[in-house]
Amino acid sequence: MVEIARQADAVHRTRTPLSRARVLSAAVTLADEGGVDALSMRKLAQVLGVVPMALYKHVANKNELLDGMTDVLVGEIDPPVADADWRTAVRLRVLSARRMLLRHPWAPGVIEARMKARAAPTPVMMAYLDSMIGIFRAGGFSLDLVHHAMHVMGSRLLGFSQELFEDGAGREPDPDALPPEEMAARYPHITELAMAVTHDEGSVVGSGCDDQYEFEFALDLTLDGLARLLP
Repeated sequence: MVEIARQADAVHRTRTPLSRARVLSAAVTLADEGGVDALSMRKLAQVLGVVPMALYKHVANKNELLDGMTDVLVGEIDPPVADADWRTAVRLRVLSARRMLLRHPWAPGVIEARMKARAAPTPVMMAYLDSMIGIFRAGGFSLDLVHHAMHVMGSRLLGFSQELFEDGAGREPDPDALPPEEMAARYPHITELAMAVTHDEGSVVGSGCDDQYEFEFALDLTLDGLARLLP
């Protein structure tokens, strides 16, 4: 029975016309399931029930595939809220981008890599950034202040922040790490902070090292600072 269902699904995929949108949607699903490193044109073709060469009619190469996948994700971000003040509009949209990235954990690395690799963002990304600039301008920001705001916000506009220290949970112990006693003696302030900011409930520092809390804290701090710079 299962085999019959698989055959029927394969027939359905074969009969469904291949399109760029269908290719990109399938690629996003594959990346969600196994990570972007496991994504290949051959595996994508197998999922779509076509030969690999058929994909190249819609995406020229792997980089174009990744750019298209990024565009799909940007399309999941909520549009600006009508009649909202600039601070509310920016905050809600950035948090929508944050929710999108939580659905696709592989996306921040791809977005960052493709933004660095391309001479200019894709038209979809350009439209998103243009709309964010428009929100600031409508809120009374001068061009100079908008320029500063875009630098300060950085990747946070797309729902993620580049952290100085990454969460070490789940990693293998570092064989070259200092013993706790020596660590405390040599780097007392780092040790004090590390002991206080735990990933357990009941941390003595705010809400603990909660990624969502820290993201919103930095976002609100940035927006408050920008608001104070307005005339």
